[in-house]
Amino acid sequence: MTDLTAALSKADSNLDESLERLCELVRIKSISTDPAYAPECRKAAQWLVDRLNELGFSASIRDTAGHPMVVAHHDGPQSAPHVLFYGHYDVQPVDPIALWSSDPFEPEIREASPGRKAIFGRGTSDDKGQLMTFVEACRAYKETHGSLPCRVSILFEGEEESGSTSLKPFLEANADELKADLAMVCDTGMWDAQTPAISVSLRGLTGEEITVKAANRDLHSGHFGGAAANPIHILTRILADMHDDDGRVTIANFYDGVKETPEDIKAMWDGLGRTAEDFLADIGLSIPSGEKGRSLLELTWARPTAEVNGITGGYTGEGFKTVIAAEASAKVSFRLVGDQDPDAIRSNFREFVKQRIPADCSVTFTKHGTSGAIHLPFDLPELVKAKAALQEEWGKPTAIIGMGGSIPIVGDFQARLGMQSLLVGFALEDDCIHSPNEKYDVRSFHKGVRSWIRIMDALAK
Repeated sequence: MTDLTAALSKADSNLDESLERLCELVRIKSISTDPAYAPECRKAAQWLVDRLNELGFSASIRDTAGHPMVVAHHDGPQSAPHVLFYGHYDVQPVDPIALWSSDPFEPEIREASPGRKAIFGRGTSDDKGQLMTFVEACRAYKETHGSLPCRVSILFEGEEESGSTSLKPFLEANADELKADLAMVCDTGMWDAQTPAISVSLRGLTGEEITVKAANRDLHSGHFGGAAANPIHILTRILADMHDDDGRVTIANFYDGVKETPEDIKAMWDGLGRTAEDFLADIGLSIPSGEKGRSLLELTWARPTAEVNGITGGYTGEGFKTVIAAEASAKVSFRLVGDQDPDAIRSNFREFVKQRIPADCSVTFTKHGTSGAIHLPFDLPELVKAKAALQEEWGKPTAIIGMGGSIPIVGDFQARLGMQSLLVGFALEDDCIHSPNEKYDVRSFHKGVRSWIRIMDALAK
């Protein structure tokens, strides 16, 4: 029996104990956003430190201005790569509690559907179950081989669900210690219940709030209507001008740094079989929006967007009030791809707006968050190895996918530590993360453990 098959067999025989360890962690109410649960967050961090030290890691709690970090290191062959595994031990609040079928902090293993068992509880999928797949993979490998195939560092944070306020300062202060050859991030999912996936791209983000001001007070629309500028009219015209009839964004230089998706990747995405019509049907829509001539997955994974997230102005209470508002505001976000510069997008948008403001009116801007897009090279050797390892475990070709949203830690690893990130996770779309009755399929957990064993082994070779 090879080292790999021995470790895989040990993961199989450990499954019941592995699930019980996950249950122990889920029972800790590590809700990071509520200060009342700060002791529970620390308890979860200490639990992880204890488990990792049991496995031969050098693990410790690192205090921050917020909840503590868990940092651990394990030696491995000097010829093998050094990997940094990231996850988070904090969880979302459980409200509304009345919608849970069982106690969110007393995990239960039961059928999610006929023949399909899952572990139910807050954090089972996001992210305690996911991070424990890696911990248990290390356990199985150590128990059969006495060591790990790679040098492994671990970073578990306790504020991911509440803004990761302490993370950037911590990375900057500990950059030399945490820098590795490759980061591995588990806070992602499968393509479907049978198909593993590696996420190779994340869209970036620029957030902006604009406020258009006209008269020095709200006006009677009968007395001033037709003579005084209406900031709601001005604002809505500006927002409408952001797109042309083909769905393209009209802001100057908006597409600088946007690359076309390779034809073979587009063909791979087309082969996944997800159409815009099917995607929209789940939300009660049927007509695709966005740039014409693009597939659904290209639109949501590889193309930039300009979206209006909220508009306020005038009277919005019950009944009716004939008023011309003195000001109107909108929140606008841009999802970015490729090499788009978040700061340039902000600057160009502001100029776009200013050009459309009448001379006797004014506009102010409020800056919100920014992050650049992330893209893993399709031919990255570690990606190729992980792709093959996942296919070996799941028996299906690994889907190479994008993500429409952002995971800020991936950008931080790249910008602050100079590391690419391999995004591999085993969550499913119906795991109800952030919602009542969150669950994690037992099969996903089990094969997730086996998958990390294969990936570590492949990277070492």
